Amino acid sequence: MSKSERLLMLSDLMLLAVAAVWGTSYGVVKSALAFYPVLGLLALRFGITFALLTPSLRALRTTNARTLRGVVGVGLLLLAVFLCETFGILMTRAANAAFLISVCVVLTPLVEWGLLRRAPSRVEWLAVLLSLGGAWLLAGAGTLSVNPGDALILLAALLRALTVCVTKHVMRDPALPPLTVTAVQSGVVAMGSTVAALLFAPRQWPALPSWHAHPAFWGYVAYLVIACTLFAFFAQNFAIKRSSPTRVSLLMGSEPAFGALFACLWLGERISLTAWVGGGLIVAASVLATVRWSAWRPARMPAGT
Repeated sequence: MSKSERLLMLSDLMLLAVAAVWGTSYGVVKSALAFYPVLGLLALRFGITFALLTPSLRALRTTNARTLRGVVGVGLLLLAVFLCETFGILMTRAANAAFLISVCVVLTPLVEWGLLRRAPSRVEWLAVLLSLGGAWLLAGAGTLSVNPGDALILLAALLRALTVCVTKHVMRDPALPPLTVTAVQSGVVAMGSTVAALLFAPRQWPALPSWHAHPAFWGYVAYLVIACTLFAFFAQNFAIKRSSPTRVSLLMGSEPAFGALFACLWLGERISLTAWVGGGLIVAASVLATVRWSAWRPARMPAGT
């Protein structure tokens, strides 16, 4: 196995770990919002992440202005994603959010085709259909009712697909480390959330809950910073640099399945047999997207043998 193949396998495993982490994030964010409002929580989460990653910004000294504009643009897209996603979680069930965000899996091949001119392979289209069918079963086979929160999650799914494709374009610069991109993204989201709160919604900027009175809140924040932001965005940017946006989104498509498992084991929610079948289809789609099928093809025999 070559070094590039080992790196691709590592990025695939990291993305599956991200899907597991982000699957739990909807319930964690929902719990944290009981203590602190949306804009304040986003500013806190990404502000802490940016502070921790500040040393990685040294790599920007060798980055040209065009690439820097692209990284900041990706940060603005990410800000829009989290504004829609977090306000959506506030206004809908965590289970709804986990399902609807997976629509990103279906949208990413279309966005990639339009922006990067890479047509998805037949295997990838099959994986997309499997993932969409599994997500539909997870939602109760058509019983999902759409409310304003659901609409915001759908918009976040579209923006997430666009973000993955634009990040792929930006990460073509070999001198740009994934950790530096994560730092800039975090800084843009933190600053954007802070400015939005101060200018348009002062009530979104209350005093922070105290550590002694609300240790659970700070536990949620620590989990969101370390697992759902530092690790998850580094892993995603690492994978995007070495893979296609469609492959990345398909691997991330197992997020609703992990979300359902978390809801069952941690939150005590009951999961129907249909939902488990849906989760199984989503995991199967991720495996289908991961396997390098060309390696299974028999070697072509030389002519004349």
